[in-house]
Amino acid sequence: MRIALVSEHASPLALLGGADAGGQNVYVAALASELGRRGHRVVVHTRRADAHTPRRVRFTPNVVVDHVDAGPPTTIPKDDIWPHIGGFAADLRRVWRRDRPQVVHSHFWMSGIAALDAATPLDLPVLHTYHALGNVKRRHQGDADTSPPDREPAERRIVAEADRIVATCSDEAFELRQLGADMRRVSIVPCGVNLTNFGPDGPAAPRDPRFTHRVVVVSRLVPRKGIDDVVRALTGVPDTELVVAGGPKRDHLDADAEVRRLRAVATQHGVADRVRFVGALERHEVPPLLRSADVAVTVPWYEPFGIVPLEIMACGVPVVASAVGGMIDTVVDGVTGLHVPPRDPQAVAAAVRRLLADAALRERLGGAGVERVRQRYTWNRVADAVVDAYQQALASGMVRRARAVNS
Repeated sequence: MRIALVSEHASPLALLGGADAGGQNVYVAALASELGRRGHRVVVHTRRADAHTPRRVRFTPNVVVDHVDAGPPTTIPKDDIWPHIGGFAADLRRVWRRDRPQVVHSHFWMSGIAALDAATPLDLPVLHTYHALGNVKRRHQGDADTSPPDREPAERRIVAEADRIVATCSDEAFELRQLGADMRRVSIVPCGVNLTNFGPDGPAAPRDPRFTHRVVVVSRLVPRKGIDDVVRALTGVPDTELVVAGGPKRDHLDADAEVRRLRAVATQHGVADRVRFVGALERHEVPPLLRSADVAVTVPWYEPFGIVPLEIMACGVPVVASAVGGMIDTVVDGVTGLHVPPRDPQAVAAAVRRLLADAALRERLGGAGVERVRQRYTWNRVADAVVDAYQQALASGMVRRARAVNS
């Protein structure tokens, strides 16, 4: 198939760990690569964020990244992209008239609107993956939510007009039902893990000999990820260092507002000497860091899916995860890790202490995590399900056109 993936702010080429570079980037990159490996021709359309980047860049076999000119050619917060989506859509429409895809798969709400506006006049089927829902974000962040006011009406439009919705977990499917989604047009397809990169075997990052245990967090550095709760929990976990990967590159950490806030929390709670920020990592640097951990923690306030818990489990490390969103599905409490309530540092501390005190439990949970990922969350399995959704969307489009002709 000729497949267009639309991901306006999350480029597969981006360095991970920044405020707007995380799981969606990984998802789009891995899905595109797997589709290309199967022989499909894939173009990933993303917004140009650098004036010197070529319009088209080869990514992997059969996959190119198309940099769309929409707004200033520089990095801007994703919530500031919305005024430029009309231009983004117009460019897509011009491109698709010349080089027509068979299916369009958009990612995130702004991409969904751009895809619908570009594809509808050309009678192209559109599938959509939200990656996050505005009403859920507002529910958890309240006044701290910086999303444009048009976001929730736009998401309802996508629910109504997209040929198919690809949800990433059962919790998201429930939220979509509340938005009025026709569940016959919803496929639940989880995210995946690249088992070539993430596994229990391989090098581990060096440990600091001053500490008996190491806890690792790999995350974008934004408040909703709950990293301050892990820092606070460290007061109840003695002789343990916390290594936090994410945010800007290492040499820019001191200027980052969220890093400064988290360091202040660490100082306030007397654990600053046990918290280390290592900045954004290249993808190949993440598995060794995870393998060096006794326990990895991911405790966001909410999480549409969460690829990081899968990467943790794939490396054979037990995970402490908040019982929200996709992590309710992926992390099996007491089997591959431990669930805790969000925003509860005491619960995080208790779960981490329990794991650190029991090496046999850590080994058992780590091994079960590896097995669960291998059985359920490979990108091969994900691509199978996504391609099936594409075929369903194509089939429904043929039925729709036939009805239009007959009427």
